[in-house]
Amino acid sequence: MKAKELEKKFDDGENIIEYLDISKAIRPNQEQRRVNVDFPLWMIQSLDKEAKRLGVPRQSIIKVWLAERLDQTPAL
Repeated sequence: MKAKELEKKFDDGENIIEYLDISKAIRPNQEQRRVNVDFPLWMIQSLDKEAKRLGVPRQSIIKVWLAERLDQTPAL
């Protein structure tokens, strides 16, 4: 299928997923990298309490809160 045909299908609201090869699709800037951060005990206890309340792992709370803060920060 030519690009123009695919664009027309997309623009017409058709589902084009069957025409895409998503087996090698990547999301830019989404690769994972491990970092180590030391937190004071009171902070870990607070994180654990909130994580338990929400029923999610501590790491999820940290990621979400950091992402929210970074979204609020103007780009450099």
